[in-house]
Amino acid sequence: MAIAKIHPIKHTLGKSITYIGNSDKTENGKYISTFGCAYETAELEFELTAQSAKGGGENQAYHLIQSFKPNEVTAEIGKKFTDEVLGGKYEYVICTHTDKEHYHNHIIFNAVSFQDHKRYCSDKKSYYRIREISDKICAEYGLNVVEPSGRKRSYEQKKTYVSNKYTIKKAIDEKF
Repeated sequence: MAIAKIHPIKHTLGKSITYIGNSDKTENGKYISTFGCAYETAELEFELTAQSAKGGGENQAYHLIQSFKPNEVTAEIGKKFTDEVLGGKYEYVICTHTDKEHYHNHIIFNAVSFQDHKRYCSDKKSYYRIREISDKICAEYGLNVVEPSGRKRSYEQKKTYVSNKYTIKKAIDEKF
């Protein structure tokens, strides 16, 4: 079962890349992989790509974290996940941390595409797409998938749903 989180990097791109590439966490760099850049020069390459961006933006990059249950995953899942999420448009550094009981992937990708020079749009829609891709890949590898919380109602439930506010209002109206 994978859990995915994403947040923007506004000012600490170099420090973030250094943190995820920590040799103590990645078995001396064994679990560091890149696309469209080199680990050692990723910050510079991200900045060069960002200079050609269409439109302004304050995000330098995004930090995507994919975390698994203990003993449930191999490093190759993270690469497949990242390739599908980013579609070959964004430079990235991916590091799998093996220093904890649960493996987890740290993915830092450029906020600007090196193909069309557009900025990545991080919103609810993109987040749910990330979750869907993660769940699909986990299912392919026979891993547990996060089940929906059941908080969403079906159309039929919505048609017959009566809110607490409405129930109270109706009771007051009937009383007076």
